[in-house]
Amino acid sequence: MVEREKLHITPLAYIRGRSLSNICFIIDEAQNLTPHEVKTIITRAGEGTKIIFTGDIFQIDTPYLDSHSNGLSTLIDKMQNQALYSHITLEKGERSPLANLAGHIL
Repeated sequence: MVEREKLHITPLAYIRGRSLSNICFIIDEAQNLTPHEVKTIITRAGEGTKIIFTGDIFQIDTPYLDSHSNGLSTLIDKMQNQALYSHITLEKGERSPLANLAGHIL
Protein backbone atom coordinates (compact mmCIF):
# COMPACT_ATOMS: atom_id res chain seq x y z
CA MET A 1 0.00 0.00 0.00
CA VAL A 2 2.90 2.37 0.68
CA GLU A 3 4.40 1.63 -2.74
CA ARG A 4 1.05 2.27 -4.44
CA GLU A 5 0.67 5.49 -2.39
CA LYS A 6 -2.56 4.24 -0.79
CA LEU A 7 -0.97 4.49 2.68
CA HIS A 8 1.22 7.31 3.95
CA ILE A 9 3.03 7.21 7.28
CA THR A 10 4.07 10.68 8.34
CA PRO A 11 5.51 12.13 11.57
CA LEU A 12 3.31 14.67 13.32
CA ALA A 13 6.03 17.29 12.81
CA TYR A 14 5.08 17.52 9.10
CA ILE A 15 1.36 18.28 9.57
CA ARG A 16 1.54 22.05 9.98
CA GLY A 17 0.58 24.02 6.91
CA ARG A 18 -1.31 21.13 5.34
CA SER A 19 -4.96 20.61 4.56
CA LEU A 20 -6.05 16.96 4.46
CA SER A 21 -9.12 16.34 2.29
CA ASN A 22 -10.99 13.16 1.38
CA ILE A 23 -8.86 10.83 3.49
CA CYS A 24 -9.13 8.56 6.50
CA PHE A 25 -6.51 9.80 8.94
CA ILE A 26 -5.51 7.41 11.77
CA ILE A 27 -3.52 8.71 14.72
CA ASP A 28 -2.20 5.88 16.89
CA GLU A 29 -0.93 6.23 20.48
CA ALA A 30 -2.96 9.45 20.89
CA GLN A 31 -2.77 9.18 24.68
CA ASN A 32 0.76 10.63 24.41
CA LEU A 33 -0.38 13.77 22.56
CA THR A 34 -0.93 17.12 24.22
CA PRO A 35 -4.26 18.93 23.81
CA HIS A 36 -2.47 21.41 21.51
CA GLU A 37 -1.22 18.59 19.25
CA VAL A 38 -4.73 17.11 18.99
CA LYS A 39 -6.10 20.53 18.01
CA THR A 40 -3.32 20.91 15.44
CA ILE A 41 -4.30 17.61 13.84
CA ILE A 42 -8.06 18.16 13.79
CA THR A 43 -7.85 21.68 12.42
CA ARG A 44 -6.08 20.31 9.32
CA ALA A 45 -9.15 18.29 8.30
CA GLY A 46 -10.57 19.27 4.93
CA GLU A 47 -13.83 18.20 3.31
CA GLY A 48 -14.54 14.48 3.33
CA THR A 49 -11.87 13.65 5.92
CA LYS A 50 -12.44 11.22 8.79
CA ILE A 51 -9.99 11.31 11.70
CA ILE A 52 -9.60 8.33 14.02
CA PHE A 53 -7.64 8.64 17.25
CA THR A 54 -6.63 5.46 19.06
CA GLY A 55 -5.05 5.25 22.47
CA ASP A 56 -5.20 3.98 26.01
CA ILE A 57 -4.91 6.53 28.80
CA PHE A 58 -3.60 3.76 31.06
CA GLN A 59 -0.52 3.47 28.82
CA ILE A 60 0.68 7.08 28.92
CA ASP A 61 4.45 7.04 28.94
CA THR A 62 5.12 10.76 28.60
CA PRO A 63 6.26 12.15 31.98
CA TYR A 64 4.47 15.52 31.65
CA LEU A 65 1.02 14.05 30.80
CA ASP A 66 -1.46 12.13 32.93
CA SER A 67 -4.85 10.51 32.42
CA HIS A 68 -6.58 13.90 32.61
CA SER A 69 -4.15 16.31 30.94
CA ASN A 70 -3.42 14.39 27.73
CA GLY A 71 -4.89 15.31 24.36
CA LEU A 72 -7.01 12.18 23.98
CA SER A 73 -8.84 12.76 27.28
CA THR A 74 -9.29 16.44 26.44
CA LEU A 75 -10.72 15.51 23.04
CA ILE A 76 -13.20 13.10 24.61
CA ASP A 77 -14.29 15.65 27.25
CA LYS A 78 -14.68 18.60 24.88
CA MET A 79 -16.23 16.86 21.86
CA GLN A 80 -18.89 14.72 23.54
CA ASN A 81 -22.43 15.47 22.36
CA GLN A 82 -21.15 16.98 19.09
CA ALA A 83 -22.86 15.67 15.94
CA LEU A 84 -19.56 15.21 14.08
CA TYR A 85 -17.96 13.17 16.88
CA SER A 86 -18.22 9.60 18.09
CA HIS A 87 -16.37 7.71 20.82
CA ILE A 88 -15.85 4.03 21.58
CA THR A 89 -14.27 2.71 24.77
CA LEU A 90 -12.96 -0.84 24.61
CA GLU A 91 -13.43 -2.84 27.80
CA LYS A 92 -10.12 -4.71 27.92
CA GLY A 93 -6.67 -4.80 26.41
CA GLU A 94 -5.49 -7.49 24.07
CA ARG A 95 -1.86 -7.97 25.14
CA SER A 96 -2.27 -10.00 28.32
CA PRO A 97 -3.87 -9.97 31.76
CA LEU A 98 -0.48 -8.88 33.19
CA ALA A 99 -0.28 -5.89 30.81
CA ASN A 100 -3.87 -4.92 31.71
CA LEU A 101 -3.12 -5.14 35.44
CA ALA A 102 0.05 -3.05 35.13
CA GLY A 103 -1.80 -0.44 33.08
CA HIS A 104 -4.40 0.00 35.78
CA ILE A 105 -2.34 -0.09 38.98
CA LEU A 106 1.08 1.32 38.08
